[in-house]
Amino acid sequence: MLEGAARCFARQRFHGTSMQDVLKEAGLSAGAVYRYFPGKEDMIAAITEETFATIRGAFEEAGRLSPPPTPDVLLSRILARVLGERLYGLERRTFAALAVQLWSETLRDARLAAQLDEGYATMRGVRAELVEAYRRAGILSEGVVADHVARTMIATAQGFIVQEALCGDVRPDVPENGLRGLMSMGPQKAS
Repeated sequence: MLEGAARCFARQRFHGTSMQDVLKEAGLSAGAVYRYFPGKEDMIAAITEETFATIRGAFEEAGRLSPPPTPDVLLSRILARVLGERLYGLERRTFAALAVQLWSETLRDARLAAQLDEGYATMRGVRAELVEAYRRAGILSEGVVADHVARTMIATAQGFIVQEALCGDVRPDVPENGLRGLMSMGPQKAS
């Protein structure tokens, strides 16, 4: 059901998709779909939650490694997993565009906004735990605020998902090499 809905939403956008479109795409009767999803908004919420769960799971998995992968390697792995898993059977650029739609839909739908807030807070917590694992491994100093690192990692991942949606061709080695380059920069000398 959700694969059919996701394909419709990706192709026709949320507001251009009717429940009839979803029923036709999924090849199901109205009774079968409405039993689980009373409306289109419920399907959007389920897709949002499943997408968050995939991203959260990738970060939790990385946090269990000892030592955890550095941010450059981690982001590369996360993007490869999220964009490469073909969630809902969608091509990576199509899935990235669907994710951007989900984010923008939270600006008008209070229920989705609350879901996004909860997912964002959970992901920040998971990433903050990862920062603590970096500290225990001795690869990050105590003076760095865990929440700042977590927010920066989230923003970087979101930015590459938006790049994939808009331009395509986001290869996992690009953020890995780019972040590695940025991380290698030393403090600027006073002139």
